Amino acid sequence: MFLETVDTLRGWLGIHAGPRFEEGEPPLRAELLSTVELEKHGRALAGEHELEMRRGRERLLRRLAENERVIRDAYAVVDATVGAGKAATPAGQWLLENYYLIEEQIELARSHLPRGYSVDLPTVRRGAIRGVPRVYDLASELVSHSDGVVDAGNLTALVRAYQSQTPLRLGELWAIPIMLRLTLIENLRRVAYRITWRSRHRDLAVKWAGRLTEAARGTAAGDEETGRLCSRPSRHWPRPSSPSWP
Repeated sequence: MFLETVDTLRGWLGIHAGPRFEEGEPPLRAELLSTVELEKHGRALAGEHELEMRRGRERLLRRLAENERVIRDAYAVVDATVGAGKAATPAGQWLLENYYLIEEQIELARSHLPRGYSVDLPTVRRGAIRGVPRVYDLASELVSHSDGVVDAGNLTALVRAYQSQTPLRLGELWAIPIMLRLTLIENLRRVAYRITWRSRHRDLAVKWAGRLTEAARGTAAGDEETGRLCSRPSRHWPRPSSPSWP
């Protein structure tokens, strides 16, 4: 509904901002769990996972390359915003200051995950994460339920509880640090995407404000714009709505 409102107003004001830019996937964020709750969750995951033992497709390296592109594009948008003399959002400023560190982590992940290694890992057979290595899903669950704050304590609790029900392979245990790095980069990609989304729609709002200011000043063009907007029956005006994220 929110994006439909954006598109409707864009058309009324004669603003053409190119293809619609969607909000993208939400960050990896779920209910925060204590150590005891993580142990319970780990045992539940072990019971839920149905595994495919055959060799799968290489998905993680492709996803890493896509994540790198999205984060790089977000950095370019924020950099252009600051270069134009505009203030960046706190999240955008953080991205500017830490982009070089993110690049380092992406290169580390790429170098530590040999091509073809993940295809030999057991994958999840069903659901939204079908085809994803089991150990990657385990890392994602930890990041989601710890708000990205991963330490030896919560990692040990989750993995130990999982293995009390279903043992992980040696190769999966070896891959856990890599999977955690990939998951954190995935989360950064989702946050970076939203930084770009907000930046583009903030720019669009500035354009709206400029057009409406012209209308309020009573210029010929403004009078025409005001008449065009006000002549529409009220049922055609978009109803206010809120984004699906805070």
